Amino acid sequence: MENSQELDSLLLKYTAALKTLETQLSILLQDFEYKNNYNPVEHIKSRIKSYDSLVKKLINKGYEVTAKNIEEQVHDMVGIRIVCSFLSDVYKIVEIIENSDQITVHDKKDYITNPKDTGYSSYHLLVYVPVYLIDGVTLVEAEIQIRTVAMDFWASLDHKITYKFQGKIPKEIKEDMQHCAMDIHALDQKMLNINNQMQIIKDDQEVI
Repeated sequence: MENSQELDSLLLKYTAALKTLETQLSILLQDFEYKNNYNPVEHIKSRIKSYDSLVKKLINKGYEVTAKNIEEQVHDMVGIRIVCSFLSDVYKIVEIIENSDQITVHDKKDYITNPKDTGYSSYHLLVYVPVYLIDGVTLVEAEIQIRTVAMDFWASLDHKITYKFQGKIPKEIKEDMQHCAMDIHALDQKMLNINNQMQIIKDDQEVI
């Protein structure tokens, strides 16, 4: 970027948006845990996309590296990943976020119901977060990924394999990865069934 001040200004907004989003999610999840006596989250990771990554993304899309193109073409400059124990938790968290007055969901992609060709599964939300600056309020875009522990494990390996082969994964390895993704989906379903059975037993014991 020719104008480093523009980049600094963007980074300020993205940093503020990340802090705002982290705080709001923390409040919402704490409120859910208090009211339901249950915490659906295993862990949360957050980041602002590195300069090298955003440059690569823009170039791959055929765009120059400008402040305008960063804001319009890079939708995951601010990213948060929420990892849950069970499949049902993913949709609980989606509902919590969609009902928030402080976070505006403007696009969502359910890669759990409709996995990518590689086998990748996760639930993605593109949201707008209000950032309060001296000049007024500005809406900053962010991406929230919500997935189970099993999905997160697979995605981590997928990222390493894709990086190692620079996106050109041999056919036999790609097929093995797709089979692993299917096994992980089946595991998530089994763990969900176990959790449902545990809840039924717990409810019966409380009645007694």
